[in-house]
Amino acid sequence: MRVLNKTIGLSKLLTKDRLQATPPRGKSKNLTLTSSDVTENIKAYSEIPGPKPIPILGNTWRLLPILGQYDVTDVAKLSNLFYQEYGKIVKLSGLVGRPDLLFIYDADEIEKIYRQEGPTPFRPSMPCLVKYKSEVRKDFFGKEGGVVGVHGEPWKTFRTKVQKPILQLQTVKKYVEPIEAVTNDFIRRMLELKNDNNEMPADYDNEIHKWALECIGRVALDVRLGCLDSNLSADSEALKIIEAAKYALRNIAILELRFPFWRYFPTTIWTKYVKNMDYFIEVCMRHIDEAMKKMEKKSIKNEKDLSLVERILVNEPDPKVAYILALDLILVGIDTISMAVCSILYQLATRQDQQEKLYQELKRVLPSKEEPLTAEKLNEMVFLKAFVKEVFRMYSTVIGNGRTLQEDMILLGYRVPKGVQVVFPTLVTGCMSEYVSEADKFMPERWLKSRSTDNKIHPFSSLPYGYGARMCLGRRFADLEMQVLLAKLIRSYKLEYLHPPLEYKVTFMYAPDGELKFKMTERPE
Repeated sequence: MRVLNKTIGLSKLLTKDRLQATPPRGKSKNLTLTSSDVTENIKAYSEIPGPKPIPILGNTWRLLPILGQYDVTDVAKLSNLFYQEYGKIVKLSGLVGRPDLLFIYDADEIEKIYRQEGPTPFRPSMPCLVKYKSEVRKDFFGKEGGVVGVHGEPWKTFRTKVQKPILQLQTVKKYVEPIEAVTNDFIRRMLELKNDNNEMPADYDNEIHKWALECIGRVALDVRLGCLDSNLSADSEALKIIEAAKYALRNIAILELRFPFWRYFPTTIWTKYVKNMDYFIEVCMRHIDEAMKKMEKKSIKNEKDLSLVERILVNEPDPKVAYILALDLILVGIDTISMAVCSILYQLATRQDQQEKLYQELKRVLPSKEEPLTAEKLNEMVFLKAFVKEVFRMYSTVIGNGRTLQEDMILLGYRVPKGVQVVFPTLVTGCMSEYVSEADKFMPERWLKSRSTDNKIHPFSSLPYGYGARMCLGRRFADLEMQVLLAKLIRSYKLEYLHPPLEYKVTFMYAPDGELKFKMTERPE
């Protein structure tokens, strides 16, 4: 299986002048370029290693089909190749229509960049979504751009409106029971799908997408969308939403890394992208409006009893805030959570010893299969959470995070100008022995509080949800949904994968590429 399953060695040593320009951990972390920094030890931005651009075509040609040397659908492999060939800092410049990309493979430096950022970090994200929100549908979004593809004060203003209700633990706890109900329906659906060998169908990943959308719909739209019905028609709303989300996310690399013709005239991909986004808005508006009508008839006695949608509508009477939040949660959440679950289940199914440990924990916390989940019981499932963290470390669904520099900075001994997009390749740094003890071994135990003191994990080597003010807004709901599914499924069923190993590949997320024909065997009570 081609995965990042062995320690990545350092291909280059930092030179003395780089070490002098990079403060050691625990020392001063001010990376802002000042007059005192201007010494002969600091190298020019032009000296940063990386693939050399050619006239006119720059480095964009490297990402073209057939002609190019890199495949935009395998960014994970590209990130690893860059590190092995060039070292801890790599510049990919000359990308037509976009800023340079600067890859940083140093967890200490990543930490300092994060800690240096101000109250409105600029996270490079989806220029195509930015264009859609700010130009194509400016009539709809106006000043309410949401949290995805929006920056500066507009981002801060919107996030302030929705942050409290969506991150409050009491709000998340309220959804344990609804998410469990969705998951019970999903497991019943799995039982219907099993063949004579107790295996899931070849397109099982589509079923996981349906479960993810049903969970997100329950949270973001306050409604059951019916995604888990046995007889969904091809033109059903649920399947249309899933296909629209897949298309919007999985064509991002093509829209943004190849020649950006879509910025100048409506290409086929761009036209379909806009059509899909318009459909998202239509769905969100309809369901939020229905939620408003229900709320008007409801007697609100205690805010604690309100759903997420109701909390937002109470605090922000303009329904557009709820429309746009739902749009962002659905757009980003469906594929992200689905692919994460595909990866987690595949790792469980191919690691029977680890699955048995999880089962024994679940059996202790839930003595009966039928025992309902609570937030308190989920908190006891420490090995479950550790297993998920270890999957994210070695097979990070999100292959990297990043920032667009808002001021000139000194990074690893080089003077880097503002406007450059800095990329933090989590998939690589999370597997570097410099930052993680026995990085080549899959050990969920490393995340437990009882782990030995010599078990090193650099906190900034693996950040699946990002860090700081722009951490994933829906992370607590994502964690809840995954934990509930794993708890309910593995408590009652043994999962196996009895086919040749799968390779991992990037669509929008990093996940196993192939048919997830899991064998599902009921466990004795």
